[in-house]
Amino acid sequence: MSTDVVILAAGQGSRMRSRLPKVLHPIAGKPMVRHVIEAAESLEEARLHVVVGHGADRVRESLSDVSANFVMQEEQRGTGDAVARTLDALGDGPVLVLYGDVPLIQPDTLAALMEGVDAHHMALLTVRMAHPHGYGRIVRDEQGRATAIVEEKDASEAQKRIQECNTGILAATGAHLKRWLPQLSSDNAQGEYYLTDIIAMAAAEEVEVLTREPHGHYEVQGVNDRVQLSALERIHQHHQAQRLMREGATLADPGRIEVRGELSVGRDVFIDVGCVFEGTVSLADGVVVGAYSVIRDAHIGEDTTIEAHTLIEGAEIAGAGQIGPFARLRPGTRLARGARIGNFVETKNARIGEGSKINHLSYIGDSELGRDVNIGAGTITCNYDGVSKHRTEIGDGVFVGSNSALVAPLRIGRGATIAAGSTITDTVDDDSLAIGRSRQTQKSDWVPPHRR
Repeated sequence: MSTDVVILAAGQGSRMRSRLPKVLHPIAGKPMVRHVIEAAESLEEARLHVVVGHGADRVRESLSDVSANFVMQEEQRGTGDAVARTLDALGDGPVLVLYGDVPLIQPDTLAALMEGVDAHHMALLTVRMAHPHGYGRIVRDEQGRATAIVEEKDASEAQKRIQECNTGILAATGAHLKRWLPQLSSDNAQGEYYLTDIIAMAAAEEVEVLTREPHGHYEVQGVNDRVQLSALERIHQHHQAQRLMREGATLADPGRIEVRGELSVGRDVFIDVGCVFEGTVSLADGVVVGAYSVIRDAHIGEDTTIEAHTLIEGAEIAGAGQIGPFARLRPGTRLARGARIGNFVETKNARIGEGSKINHLSYIGDSELGRDVNIGAGTITCNYDGVSKHRTEIGDGVFVGSNSALVAPLRIGRGATIAAGSTITDTVDDDSLAIGRSRQTQKSDWVPPHRR
């Protein structure tokens, strides 16, 4: 049976002090609401309904790739009113209500919450807190059944001492919600339509309220300001670090790693401090990542060493590579086994053959290098003519002397040598020496300007 999932994402988040809608503020480089959506999509046959309001266009644009029904709540009049806006789109089966600013809810918690929701049962996620100030309290009868939720501002002194709190996350059938939500009243301290009032309606109709608790409080912590956002970021990163260590990685400092996407690791991986991983990254067995490196959407083959302060984006490294320090591998870079990229080298859309080396201060773009090529310091491929990009092809065993300019389109044959300081514009034959520089001249009567 399909499950309708209603995600409330209409709030302004004024305490964030930002022009960005609150639910779009990121955790691990991804909008909070997207974390919630991914958890919801773990449920079988989930149908998403996102209630938007403040910054609705930006929220829709950010989630343009998500298959969801977007519903407008122009005036924020409480959670009950927000869910009521979706009633016409809901079926009569199970409905789960989530919040776009509660980003760390876990799929297994949602699966457990949905168990048993039917015509005679609804479900509520609760949490026990030593200091529950500000939270709605769960009121139970003599048999221990949940019968109501009382908000802090409406609670009596006795009710304020209750430590079991409402998280706002609940599930009921669409048939029940279609009957209960139109009966909500705004006669309360906030003047809002509380979704939580349906608990008392369920109890009055003898619909049992099943309660579940999350594995940790962090799953139900919402974000109202940047301090809370930062706290959840650290919790999320802590969990990522623990996962990586269990999967075979050694982290020099588990508190100084940032995973902003999907990072997979093999055995005996070592990650030094301050490294950032974005998008989809895989590190094979034996990879070493030096301090303060940034790796984005890349595969790093086994036994590769990445020295400190290296930026890799959209690249593939076959294995046994040596990269950095202070290197930049841009999208389209492909390194064969044993290739080496040294300090202050930049590559883009370049295939570097097995055993080839670019060790210092060079730019290699739109190029294909064969095996065992040596690129001298200060070499650049001049791949852009102001309108179009052109390719440079360098054969096996080529030696390019320092400070050379290779003007594309260009082919350098197998085993050729390029003299240092050359500007090469024409094809170089196999096993030949190319010299592209003027003959040195000297003026013995030269007087420098400062002596004139």
